[in-house]
Amino acid sequence: MKINIIKSESRGKSDIGWLKTRYSYSFSNYYNPHRMHFGKLRVLNDDYVAAGMGFGMHPHDNMEIITIPTKGGLRHQDSMGNSATVHSGEVQVMSAGKGIYHSEINPYHEPVELFQIWIYPNVMNVDPRYDQMSYHQVLEPEQWTLIVGPKGFSDRALWIYQDAFISIYHGRDTPSETTYHLKNPDNGVYIMVIEGGIQFSDKHLTRRDSLEVSEIVSLQLGIDPLTRLLVIEVPMR
Repeated sequence: MKINIIKSESRGKSDIGWLKTRYSYSFSNYYNPHRMHFGKLRVLNDDYVAAGMGFGMHPHDNMEIITIPTKGGLRHQDSMGNSATVHSGEVQVMSAGKGIYHSEINPYHEPVELFQIWIYPNVMNVDPRYDQMSYHQVLEPEQWTLIVGPKGFSDRALWIYQDAFISIYHGRDTPSETTYHLKNPDNGVYIMVIEGGIQFSDKHLTRRDSLEVSEIVSLQLGIDPLTRLLVIEVPMR
């Protein structure tokens, strides 16, 4: 078993006023040769976007891009003609494939907070695609709710071009324990504490701390009251 703990304060950071970002991996002006990626997980940005602000039209290609707001909403428009707003309790996926332009704007009078995740695809130069869904109503306390997986894996989750799985976990208001079983034993798993705390082995992780673990088939965690977790399982090669 390989373990790496990332404390929240050790992440990269940027603050340009309307955009505040904490970087789990090297991105934009943050460069750390020891924090380039975790397997096929390339980017996990923890973003704050001020009211009325955002990113104008810009290009992407050959990347699976997942957006998960935790507060507020973000409007998406792209060169395929899609226009939609993704809100807290929803998830959005975009397969950039052979090339797409899109914009991301906060249309509201309050800031939006979100996670943006980039995962390397297992198929290159596909036709670009976009989708989103609400997962809020299917969340069950103390259960792993799959929101993104490989194509054909689940009709209750969005799909991407990769053998990767993204789940959300919401704990109750009392301490508990849970076990995460990897869908593929060759994968690794990244866990971020969105809110609350977890106990792993002799380590206690709190808000926005993260854990990278590989060469395992399951992971047992102690869960603090009112804990929310983001779990990303990805191929390591």
